[in-house]
Amino acid sequence: METIKTEQAPQAIGPYSQAIAMEGLIFTSGQIPLTPAGELVKGDIRTETEQVMKNVSAVLEAAGSDLDHVVKTTIFLVDMDDFQTVNEVYGSFFGTHQPARSCVQVAALPKGVRVEIEAIAKKK
Repeated sequence: METIKTEQAPQAIGPYSQAIAMEGLIFTSGQIPLTPAGELVKGDIRTETEQVMKNVSAVLEAAGSDLDHVVKTTIFLVDMDDFQTVNEVYGSFFGTHQPARSCVQVAALPKGVRVEIEAIAKKK
């Protein structure tokens, strides 16, 4: 088991890792719209989702993978009315590759953000 850490994504804000790699798979922790410097991205749901996807991508790259090797994601939304916009941004990062996905509404997310995304990927 390998702990993944990169300065290209925000550092964990609790007792967890950015990701864990094990037996050819990478399991990312949920990413929220923080910059790599740890600053909260402010703006609309599109802006938040873009930062989240950049963070997921950076963690995967540090682990020896990329978005093309993602097999499953989970999206957590505070408001399902944001689903269409999040879906558009999310899709723009994946292109024709479409991993399995779950999307659930939650009561709240850390730091008051509106979206969090986690991924499972295979190594390149």
